[in-house]
Amino acid sequence: IQSWHQLELKGVTHTYRTDQEATEFTLGPVDLVVHPGELIFIIGGNGSGKSTLAKVITGLYQPQSGEIRLNHQPIDAENQEWYRQHFSVVFSDFYLFDRLLGMSSKADDSKAQDYLNQLNLSHKVRIEQGKFSTVDLSQGQRKRLALLSAYMEDRPIYLFDEWAADQDPSFKHVFYTQFLPDLKAQGKTVFVISHDDHYFYVGDRMIKLNYGQVEFAKLSAL
Repeated sequence: IQSWHQLELKGVTHTYRTDQEATEFTLGPVDLVVHPGELIFIIGGNGSGKSTLAKVITGLYQPQSGEIRLNHQPIDAENQEWYRQHFSVVFSDFYLFDRLLGMSSKADDSKAQDYLNQLNLSHKVRIEQGKFSTVDLSQGQRKRLALLSAYMEDRPIYLFDEWAADQDPSFKHVFYTQFLPDLKAQGKTVFVISHDDHYFYVGDRMIKLNYGQVEFAKLSAL
């Protein structure tokens, strides 16, 4: 994975048919420029297109119009897998990845061990040569382990989709005030889908979605 300096969405749209109604939902057009080290919140009501935007940004959905560029290089079918390798993602409905036990070993295992303690997993799981000793855990524990797994993957760009929605306040606090700023301090770019407005102050900016349309809001305005 090469170093990167700019991620751009230019006129990107994605249309799909909703499950509940026989109607089409269109995200966009989205114009967005992102740089390393930014912490960006994605906000909006249910059905506003937050998860769709997340899947477009991370390369799981292809734009139906417009384009995504990384370092000014257009992303298409030929280099999409290469593009996806820049991301580590924890979606709200998918907590642990197949590659969990084959992730790269992070140099700073002591920090990972510290997060293991703070997420109340150290009595269940050990980190051994960059791998977890077990994933035989409860759903809530698996979701916390997925967070740590993403950290240990050490990718340039992170995206967390409602990770904190069903977590205890203490784990939420660790996530927003320690985990996210830690990633940002490492020069990572972090996208966070969240409703926890009292933690928005840790971000640099936000993307507000309303029925698929993007509105940009300054943090100080909320």
